[in-house]
Amino acid sequence: MSFGPPPSVYTQSSVTADRQRRKRRAALLAAVAAVVALALSAGAWLWWPETPPDDARPAAAPAQHRLDVRETVERRPAGDRGVMAVRFSADDMSPGERYEMPGLWATDKILAKGINKTLIGLRMGTDAAVGDEAWKLSLGGPICGRTRHVTVENRTAVLFRDDEDKESLCNHVAFVDLDDGELVWQAEFPISGNGLGTPDDAGSQETPGVTLTHAVVAVTWGGGTDAYDMDGGKLRWRAKAGGNCDASGAGGGKGLVVRFSCWQEDAPVSQGSTFEVRGLDPETGATRWTYEPATGVKDVRIVSSAPAVLATSAGDIGITEIISLDERGEYRATVPLQRGAYVAECSDEVTYLAADECPSVAVGAGQVFLTSKEQGDLVNNANWIIGFDLATGHSVKKFESGPNALLRPLRMSGDQLLALRESSDHISPMALVSLNPKTGAETPYFYFDLPSEGWNLLSMEYADTVVQNGRLFFGARTAENSTDGKAWVWLALGVESAEAKKP
Repeated sequence: MSFGPPPSVYTQSSVTADRQRRKRRAALLAAVAAVVALALSAGAWLWWPETPPDDARPAAAPAQHRLDVRETVERRPAGDRGVMAVRFSADDMSPGERYEMPGLWATDKILAKGINKTLIGLRMGTDAAVGDEAWKLSLGGPICGRTRHVTVENRTAVLFRDDEDKESLCNHVAFVDLDDGELVWQAEFPISGNGLGTPDDAGSQETPGVTLTHAVVAVTWGGGTDAYDMDGGKLRWRAKAGGNCDASGAGGGKGLVVRFSCWQEDAPVSQGSTFEVRGLDPETGATRWTYEPATGVKDVRIVSSAPAVLATSAGDIGITEIISLDERGEYRATVPLQRGAYVAECSDEVTYLAADECPSVAVGAGQVFLTSKEQGDLVNNANWIIGFDLATGHSVKKFESGPNALLRPLRMSGDQLLALRESSDHISPMALVSLNPKTGAETPYFYFDLPSEGWNLLSMEYADTVVQNGRLFFGARTAENSTDGKAWVWLALGVESAEAKKP
């Protein structure tokens, strides 16, 4: 498999060979699906329908501007049988091959993925391999930053290096249309070291981050935060970090919240560091409010920008508290995680700074939703999702997974919480479900299961998960073959209801 620079992300040999591979895979998958579907007597095994499924369009979120970060409201599908909506795989990876695949985004037409220095788009309804892309966009160098946010117009931003050298500086931002793969604009931003000004070499560069809020692409680069106009890429404003602080990540969405890592003048960066969190005006960059976590906090993540919700770490490993703030940035409440009784997992990727990426936490309906610690073993496992009131920190609702299953929050859909019901024994089916924070009711959207080739896509540590336009997507963060011979690797997958209909 040839899957990244140099010389290209793709090779013609793999394109030609894939035609026969796809026929072989389709036949194998159909046979396995038929056997398991009969065994389950529920038709829950993931399968390709005889004809491509129609699109399903969810109800639009109310009063959203075209330059807002989208907040789609998903409709319950007409049927609860899950089928494949799209798949991307490679079956010619050599032993030891490994490629970076940062970012996963979806629209009603396209599943988009980052691969080294290239963004690709996969059309819904396709079982795709190398060469089957609807579009591909080559950047000037490897992707070095991404955001999960997408605008109402289906656009997002990534950061990339200034050439193909992995040690080069990460100093470019690109704004991309996900439907057609068009590069809308790109810009170059400054570089900064860890409190040392402009670095002498790439190894000392402060890791930059990128996020989206209304009409603005915001980039943190250590020495400050740059805001670019979504429509033209013009620099709107630059907010300098100031003092002994670095701008070290931002949270977007409805608002803009920037994290600052600060240090003492007479101490190294690794000692005596503190944090500040500032709410900025996306129009001007002016500071609206400042919140300083307690001394001794070793990490701060921005779970939500509006309402402002932070995940902080007072210990050596992992998140220990969730803190809610009001619209003025003043403290509201704390949800202690009780030494691991509750779990808040945030991205710990060093290369792709995402201060607002906590995939096991969701905020909405006046609550923050967390999972409990898993109970049982790897096969017979269970947990629950708990909603905590943002005003008091007290628990409100509890959703139990039941035996041999795990519940994972995905995102809010209006005032409902979308969650993945994952089978821990791989016998009972998985499901995309909606949880009602007011009543405690659980509503299934569709059921599905995966053969072993797709199990790696369920990991929060190694894969991204997206719900969009009635579909559930999984995407690997790396393409890797750890076997002795060539391997077939699932890289991305979409699931939808078999009853999806065009409007």
